[in-house]
Amino acid sequence: MKKSILILLKTIWAIIGIVTIYVISALLIPYIEVPEKKVAEPENITVYILTNGVHTDLVVPIKSAEIDWNQEIPFENTLSKRTDFKYLSIGWGDKGFYLDTPTWAELKVSTALKAAFWLSESAMHCTFYDQMKEGKDCKKITLTKSQYQELIGFIRNKFDRDQNGKPILIKTDAVYGKNDAFYDAQGSYSFLETCNTWTNDGLKVAGQKAALWTATDRGIFQHY
Repeated sequence: MKKSILILLKTIWAIIGIVTIYVISALLIPYIEVPEKKVAEPENITVYILTNGVHTDLVVPIKSAEIDWNQEIPFENTLSKRTDFKYLSIGWGDKGFYLDTPTWAELKVSTALKAAFWLSESAMHCTFYDQMKEGKDCKKITLTKSQYQELIGFIRNKFDRDQNGKPILIKTDAVYGKNDAFYDAQGSYSFLETCNTWTNDGLKVAGQKAALWTATDRGIFQHY
């Protein structure tokens, strides 16, 4: 009996220790900045980083010399089916959070645990916009052609694809509005790799300022 209690106490203290280390790391590591890479090319391609206060997205122009995103993410997969948008916002995250948790009040313990410990699938959330408005929740970044090509590759590689090489649409009624859609994605969400970690990694790939690592949107936006 005493041995069982001792094991239980050690387990509890180990969990508390891990959580404490994680929280401290999540608060401090984002302050370490990965600086922007200096380039000689002209920076004339505008992209954005966007947050809803928790979750961050990378926002790209729908059509440019480098790519036509409508060929990857068709307008017709949205409820509105409009074809006159100018920007596409792309975020990666846990599939359960995206599809089963429209509000924090509806978050289930099982969903949270699966998301934290690599136990669920991931998804890409793609939203079309007419325009982007700079502010606390939206920051503009200008890239060179080569930087944007690197970012395009980073984003495209996160989509699961069918036998024809096309992103796989998740057919669901759990969309957030008339102008968005969900797609299957590579990788598993966890407390070490969150939606914001993915966005932060995208900024690094594109040679932009970023946190060394971050689990939160604040870890990114504090550098902008």
